[in-house]
Amino acid sequence: MGFEDGGVFRLDAERALVQTLDFFPPIVDDPRWFGRIAAANSLSDVYAMGGRPLTAMNIVGWPRELDVEILGEVMAGGLEKIEEAGAALCGGHSVVDGEVKYGLSVTGVVHPERFWRNGGARVGDALLVSKPLGMGAVSTAMKKDKVDALHADAGMAERAMAVMATLNRRASELAAEFDVHAATDVTGFGFAGHACEMAAGAGLVLEVDTSALPLMAGALELVRAGALSGGCARGRQHFGSRVQVADGVEAALVDLLFDAETSGGLLLAVPEAEAEALAARLRDGGVPSHAIAGRFVARSNAADVHGGPLLRLH
Repeated sequence: MGFEDGGVFRLDAERALVQTLDFFPPIVDDPRWFGRIAAANSLSDVYAMGGRPLTAMNIVGWPRELDVEILGEVMAGGLEKIEEAGAALCGGHSVVDGEVKYGLSVTGVVHPERFWRNGGARVGDALLVSKPLGMGAVSTAMKKDKVDALHADAGMAERAMAVMATLNRRASELAAEFDVHAATDVTGFGFAGHACEMAAGAGLVLEVDTSALPLMAGALELVRAGALSGGCARGRQHFGSRVQVADGVEAALVDLLFDAETSGGLLLAVPEAEAEALAARLRDGGVPSHAIAGRFVARSNAADVHGGPLLRLH
C-alpha cells in the first residue's frame, strides 16, 4: 500500500514523468508571498519523489470583482519559484470563482527505477525532517491578525513566509546522494498524518522523539494560545486512533503535530548508518532543518496491521 505524492509515467528505461498539481486559497495577505508559497508547495511533490521539475502551469480561481493587478502579483511570486526550480512556465488556466485560489500543475522527470516511494522505509531507518514544523499555527494566527498579539516577535510572520516559500529542491538534491528508502513532504495532513502514511505504506511503526523535532520559533506558544487550523481536528479524526502518545508529551505539541502544514519540508527515511552524514549535508547545504527525529521499527504483532499504532510519540 502506498500514498504517493505524484503520478509516475515511464517513458523509457531511463526516464519517467512525475505529474502532480496543488492549489489553495491565500494563507497570507501579501499577494507576492502567497504566489511564492503556493508555487513552492506545488513543486514540492516532485522533489518528494526525488524528481526534477520540468514544466509548470498556473491554476487560478479569481473573483470577478477583484483587481487583476493583484493576480499579477500572485503569479509573479509563483514565477519566481518556477524559475528558481529551473522549470519552465507553460501557460495555465483560470476560472471566475467566489474565492481566490492559486497553484500549479507540475511535470517533472525521475528515473523510473529510482524514484522515492512514500512507503519504502525499512526496519531501523532513521527519519529526517528538512523544515521546521508549526506553519499551521503561524498561518492561522496571521489570517486572524493575531501573530503580534499572541507572540512578541514581530518578525515571526516574515520568517514563517520565508520558510514556507523555500523550495525543497536543495534538500532533495542533497538527499539523492544517499540511500533514501522513502520520502514525502509535510502538507495538509500535518506531520502526524504524513508520518502515519509512511509507516502504513511500509508496514512498520515510526517512533518519534518529540524533543528532537524542529519547531518554528514561537509556534508552540501560538498553539498554547489557541491558534490552530481546522486541519488539526480533521487530522485527529482521521489518524488519531493510530497515534500513541507517551506520558509527558505536551498536549499542545501533539496538537501542533496534527495540525495542517503549508509547504512543509521533506520527511526522509534513510539507513541509520547514513543519518548523521545526511544531516550534516543538509546543515552545510543551508536546508532549513536537518533534524534526526525518528526511527522505523517492526510492528509488535499481526493485529497491528489494522488497529495498532503507526506512530509513537515519546
